[in-house]
Amino acid sequence: MLKLNVVNTTILLVSSLFLRCVEIANASSSSPVLAGPPDKYCLKTVRRDGTPTGEVIFIGGMNTYVSSPHKHTKGAKKILLFFSDVYGPFDPNAKLVQDQYAENGFTVLGPDYFFGDYISLHMNDTNFQAVPWIQNKTVIAREAIPEWLGAVKQKYGPNGQEYKYTVVGYCFGAPNALDVAATDDVVAVSFAHPSSFVTEAQFRNLKQPLLIALAENDTVFPKKASRRTEDILVEEHANYHIQTFSGTTHGFVTRGDRNNATIRWSQDTAVQSVVDWADRSSD
Repeated sequence: MLKLNVVNTTILLVSSLFLRCVEIANASSSSPVLAGPPDKYCLKTVRRDGTPTGEVIFIGGMNTYVSSPHKHTKGAKKILLFFSDVYGPFDPNAKLVQDQYAENGFTVLGPDYFFGDYISLHMNDTNFQAVPWIQNKTVIAREAIPEWLGAVKQKYGPNGQEYKYTVVGYCFGAPNALDVAATDDVVAVSFAHPSSFVTEAQFRNLKQPLLIALAENDTVFPKKASRRTEDILVEEHANYHIQTFSGTTHGFVTRGDRNNATIRWSQDTAVQSVVDWADRSSD
């Protein structure tokens, strides 16, 4: 009971402080933030069964989870950049999702742009300040990713005929994925249940085909935000596809309960959709 009360208190603290963080972000940005307050599902995690098969290497200034493809595919070699939520790429669930992509022929690379400082380490700290934590991690990640991506291209080869890169972002990782999708470093971008720091400008600056997986019930990225997103994509004549999964909440792809048949199907379908989207965009 004590643990539950601590988690609930943390959720309320994060919710109130996150709203303030969104206000600050909107005030300092020329582009509106597509925002909504977080709810209990932002911190809720149900552990998956399974044993991760990848390894950790150091590349481009960051420890990186690497999961190698379990099968060979025809054509160009496929590389997937995995931008994690606030639990980081070494969270057991995140590792298993990365391995799932590797089973579909991708070399998966998940950079630790939190540098070991994940939100899970602060959940029992009643003095935890969410606003500076989120602001700090957002800046650090966006500054660290370009150097990391440059090192990845040096190690594995650039996006082109021999290698096809795609990027997927979950929650916190979604804005970072969109940043990369404004370049020619990838052939496709996908994200699921994005965080509140996705901005309208990022959709307008999009250069690559975009796949979005949304939860039916998501106060972090509510219906108003998703509808505004689609309006922008239509205005920009973007190449996009949006999926909304009924019976799901924020974080369902990486942290949902696989004992629930609806959640499990939604998770697997969302992952397979990323695979298909990358293959379609690589032709």
